[in-house]
Amino acid sequence: MAINNPYAAYQQNSITTASPGELTLMLYNGCIKFINQASQAIDASNIQEKNTNIQKAQKIITELMITLNKDYEVAKKFEVMYEYMNHRLIEANIKNDKEILKEVENYVVEFRDTWKQVIQINRQQQYGQGGQA
Repeated sequence: MAINNPYAAYQQNSITTASPGELTLMLYNGCIKFINQASQAIDASNIQEKNTNIQKAQKIITELMITLNKDYEVAKKFEVMYEYMNHRLIEANIKNDKEILKEVENYVVEFRDTWKQVIQINRQQQYGQGGQA
C-alpha cells in the first residue's frame, strides 16, 4: 500500500522516526485538525462526521492524559485541563456547539505552541543554536 501511495509512506516514516516530543506535537496537531473537521461538519449538518471527528479528538486527549508522567506536579494540572477539554468535547457533541469546539481548540493550540517552544529550547540546549520545531 505504501508503495502505491508515497504520501502515506512518508507519513508512516515520519511517525516511526519521530521523537516522543515530536509525537506529542503530532497528537496536538491531529486534535486541532479533528476539531476543525467537526466544526465544518456542524456547518454542513453532517452529524455522523461531526460525531466521528469529535470522538477522534477525544481519543487524542485521552492518549495525552494516559502518557502524562504523574511524578511531576505539573502533570496533575495538565490532567485536570485534559479532563475539562474532554468534558467540553462531549458537551459540544451533544449540543452541536461550535463555540465550545473553538474554546477547546484554543486550549489545544496553546498547549501545542507551548510544547513547540519546549522542543525548540531542548534542541537548542542539546545541539546549540537552531532546532526549529
